[in-house]
Amino acid sequence: MTFPTIAAFSVIIGMMGLFAWGRWRYDQVALVALLVSIALGIVPADKAFSGFSDDIVIIVASALLVSAAVARSGVIERVVRGLSAHLRTIQQQVVALVGAVTLLSGFVKNIGALAMLMPIAFQLSRRTGTSPSSLLMPMSFGALLGGIVTLVGSSPNIIVSRVREQLLGAPYGMFDFTPVGAGIAVVGFIFLVFGWRLLPADRKGAASMDAAFNLEGYITEVAVPEESPAVGVTVKALEELGEGESEVIALLRGNQRRYEPAGNVVIKEGDILILQGEPLGA
Repeated sequence: MTFPTIAAFSVIIGMMGLFAWGRWRYDQVALVALLVSIALGIVPADKAFSGFSDDIVIIVASALLVSAAVARSGVIERVVRGLSAHLRTIQQQVVALVGAVTLLSGFVKNIGALAMLMPIAFQLSRRTGTSPSSLLMPMSFGALLGGIVTLVGSSPNIIVSRVREQLLGAPYGMFDFTPVGAGIAVVGFIFLVFGWRLLPADRKGAASMDAAFNLEGYITEVAVPEESPAVGVTVKALEELGEGESEVIALLRGNQRRYEPAGNVVIKEGDILILQGEPLGA
């Protein structure tokens, strides 16, 4: 093997290692790989950034802009939010979300379509108690399936169209992928409607040790009994007794609730205080 071949494979393996490591952002990894390639002579310095002027880059960037515009308009979120009251079961949620992201991915960039609907998936999971893992993985596959239906659905379609234009003189049309892509998308959608049951429903992100032991605040509820020393004391005086380490964030008195009560409010028998304080250090 020649030196350029060994160097090229080394750069690729190094990139894969950094991607798997996950400590650097993907764009930083790509930039470092490009600079290393220039330094090793794999990529000519005068052509290192010529790809940014390619038509494909402009098309992909335009597709992402359209996706971002649709996302910020809130149209998709309003439509799905109107249906959220009827999506009570996991099966209904998977059908609606996967169907929406698959259909949308055919007309805007599939990554952008997925980014639009992911917040809605999290909202549904919080409201109904559904595990996000049961929704996100089917949605990601749905985005991939929808991306093969039209020319602008995914970047590989645009690249293949560009290569066809160079070889045969004519690119693919907007819906040239549809006869094959739509069939695959329909079959894949049917599988995902039932296949989500194969996914782990109780998987949660692992918190680091620092996050696990980093308690930012402790909240507790206390009732003021009849002979409590706190009876007749103002909120400010009670907080001063705690030397600033606790704070009265709410006071409940009968049917009345006072959030962040004033310091001159006098505590009475039967009051319920919501206290917030810092956890004691070890």
